[in-house]
Amino acid sequence: MKTIQWFPGHMTKALRMMEKEVPLADGIIYVLDARCPAASFNPVLKKLAGNKPVLYILNKCDLADEKVDAMLKIIPSSIKVNAANANSRRDITGAINALVAEKREKNLAKGYSKIFRFLVIGVPNTGKSTIINLLAGSRRTVTGNKAGVTRGKQWIRLDGFELLDTPGTMPPACENQSHALHLAYVGSINDDILDLDDIALELLGEIGEKYPKRLFERYGIEGGSKLEMLDKVCAKRGFILRGGEYDYERGIRAVIDDFRKGRLGRITLDGIDAVREVFS
Repeated sequence: MKTIQWFPGHMTKALRMMEKEVPLADGIIYVLDARCPAASFNPVLKKLAGNKPVLYILNKCDLADEKVDAMLKIIPSSIKVNAANANSRRDITGAINALVAEKREKNLAKGYSKIFRFLVIGVPNTGKSTIINLLAGSRRTVTGNKAGVTRGKQWIRLDGFELLDTPGTMPPACENQSHALHLAYVGSINDDILDLDDIALELLGEIGEKYPKRLFERYGIEGGSKLEMLDKVCAKRGFILRGGEYDYERGIRAVIDDFRKGRLGRITLDGIDAVREVFS
């Protein structure tokens, strides 16, 4: 397995932009992937927030399992949502208002009110723009299911507050390769710079260890090496080339796509200990 690396030089501009906007913000909305909250936490972004109040939104909870509930008890000021579900709008709005409730009360006591501003931050592909569009009730920002869709700053005026959508920003270095793998699995790292052969094999190995029943239900896999698992995927899906050889390219894409779209069931990649280490 090759070491996963990325080239964050193009993200330097985004960080500088956010540094300029932080003084204008009353709070920070930090969007995490519910399947890997520890891996999708960028300490550089948290440092950027300084003393501003932070709301952590664990998005895509429909793709994660029940361990997320235990993680919410560890991560301060956090909620879980599925931003693709309109019912999440009320939960997010309530949590945002609670973040500045005390400050709003003080302002009202002094006889004035203000529009509160929040920066929406996170690593790529956690659903920042989708959350803003949900709150706005319309397609106000550009979204996509791949890393790096949001390129520039976009202040969005909503009912009672403003949100700044920011580009997804990765840590300057990937010191934890387990976290890097999880980010690769969920699509936070651009597929174009990854060796997807390795990623798919590692994904099969990790799911085989943590959720073996899911692999059996989807592909009929019952143990074996990572390559034997991939062979089983190809056989089950009929990915066969002329001469009877397995079409590994299609098999690799199928494994990654099945995971990202929830066809393997609800899976949480990070463990409780990993989350506690990052947030406690």
